[in-house]
Amino acid sequence: MEQARARDLAVPQLYASVRVPAQEQVRGEHTHSEPPAPRPVQRHSVRGQILDALRTALVDGDLVPGEVYSAPVLGERYGVSATPVREAMQQLVMEGAVEVVPNRGFRVARRTARELAELAEVRALIEVPVMLRLARTVPADRWIALRPLAEATAAAAATGDRASYAETDRAFHRAVLALAGNEQLLTVADDLHRRSQWPLSGAPTTRRADLVADAAEHTALLDALAAQDLTVVQALVREHFAGSDI
Repeated sequence: MEQARARDLAVPQLYASVRVPAQEQVRGEHTHSEPPAPRPVQRHSVRGQILDALRTALVDGDLVPGEVYSAPVLGERYGVSATPVREAMQQLVMEGAVEVVPNRGFRVARRTARELAELAEVRALIEVPVMLRLARTVPADRWIALRPLAEATAAAAATGDRASYAETDRAFHRAVLALAGNEQLLTVADDLHRRSQWPLSGAPTTRRADLVADAAEHTALLDALAAQDLTVVQALVREHFAGSDI
């Protein structure tokens, strides 16, 4: 787990954890514990780094659904001013991850099983036809070239680190869809994928075995695409979306 967290960056001379703690007092809302050991960071693109860190915290469940977080308090934890935190949070508002609570901060949205099922349905409606078309037209060697990305998801799954797996999972799906040559498709699909990775309210932590099983479907999908087995491609993609909240 510690090796997986090494990817997070921090601002030089300002020390804070990239992970948002689960217990820290926020304007009297609730109490959070002290963060883990600080990590060094670059100053480049602070807003982007904070946004990435907040997204990781969402996936990990460190930003708790239903709880309110203030930008100044989060800024202290990240070792930055409140401004880049607010900017990053506004992006998350647009993505539906949080909502503005006037004069208090941002409340993490509560996810439901129905919302997750709807996301899976929309992803399937968009991506299944694309993958079937790609299966008919893309040479087998192009699919073989994507195997390292599938292997990366398997390696991340083996660690049990949900956030690390989420990153490699998105990278794999993006690489597959990129073969369609449609940038708008990539933008829409990536947004839907990211939303589907936020945990459900009150749901138990994803087990390592679930991550491993999800990752194994990537390799099976590449095999089916290379073999131009359209029936298997369609079944795998639909099952992958419907059975995953990762």
